[in-house]
Amino acid sequence: MPIYEYVCSECKSHFEALVSVSSPEIIRCPKCDSLKVKKTMSAASFRLGHGGSSIPAGAMAGCSSKSGFS
Repeated sequence: MPIYEYVCSECKSHFEALVSVSSPEIIRCPKCDSLKVKKTMSAASFRLGHGGSSIPAGAMAGCSSKSGFS
């Protein structure tokens, strides 16, 4: 089950939740029990490092060395 990050629209609390892909679950804020939560973009899902690469090993396997990645 993937872990998703959420923010509560009521109390502005940030939290993570395990969510089943096969059956959508109702996500409630653990702090105020509100149903008004929104999924947020996880920093790890889009971050690329400056100077060094944060790209997973093997992700650039098909790219040529002219791309600037080694």
